[in-house]
Amino acid sequence: MGDFIIETKTLTKSFGKFTAVKDVNLRVPKRTIYGFLGPNGAGKSTTIRMLLDLIKPTCGKVFLFGKDISKHRMEILRKVGSLVESPSYYGNLTAYENLEITRRILQVDRKEIDKALEIVNLSKWKNTKVKGFSLGMKQRLGIAQALIGPRELLILDEPTNGLDPAGVREIRNLILSLPKIMGVTVFISSHILSEVEQIADYVGIIRSGKLLFQGTLNELKARTGTEIVIKARPLEKAQDFIRQKGLEVENREGKLYVSKGNISAEELNRALVLNGFGVSHLRESKKNLEEIFLELTGGGRDAGILSTSKL
Repeated sequence: MGDFIIETKTLTKSFGKFTAVKDVNLRVPKRTIYGFLGPNGAGKSTTIRMLLDLIKPTCGKVFLFGKDISKHRMEILRKVGSLVESPSYYGNLTAYENLEITRRILQVDRKEIDKALEIVNLSKWKNTKVKGFSLGMKQRLGIAQALIGPRELLILDEPTNGLDPAGVREIRNLILSLPKIMGVTVFISSHILSEVEQIADYVGIIRSGKLLFQGTLNELKARTGTEIVIKARPLEKAQDFIRQKGLEVENREGKLYVSKGNISAEELNRALVLNGFGVSHLRESKKNLEEIFLELTGGGRDAGILSTSKL
């Protein structure tokens, strides 16, 4: 357990008859950026609330820094910064005054304020009232609040929600810098694959409360399988013929996508032609990361997921 800054064991949360999170076993290595991915409503925020002891699990355990949070809550949370949903701030106070409130609560040195403001690039606006800030600046202020004190773990729940492409880029670059600048581990949830793909060392993919994948991006990419893409006439009969050979085949917008299995493209082409099918197009194609992601999460916009961003 010592190698993981976050570890959960069969973490489960039910609300009445509805199970929001079921048997989730997270493993987050130290000083990494871990992307927690899944559609809206997949259980990401519920999991984060259990990690922070904001809600109690129905069953299972949360260990942060190797210690059970239910037994060492205050000791653990002093080392954890978080931004859940939107940042909390007083609009009529300046950035510095907002952070001063956080500093007093945590009873840390005043120099922590200037340090946090510098990290999130808000030093120029330290004496500006927050009500005049852009949404991206408010998000950076929320991250500054999370950084004040002796932080070793930063938990961010959808930190780029509602931001324009420039704001997303600012937050992304900031998150990328944190493990190097502060030596912290960053756990970030998102429903946008491309956002996490650019910053994460490890990813966990959750759907309907169940953790479907956990590992490095390279391990996720290793799941890419080769497909054979075919245009043939008559299409439906060709699809039935391929299926009868024991192969998985899908009709996507007038093309047949065949899971390669134990047959080569040449063999499949020959079999189709010899059985009277007119083959006008045939090629091999590897599934990309986005396609794997959509398969795992149930597919595209119907699942409430955005696989790409406007960056």
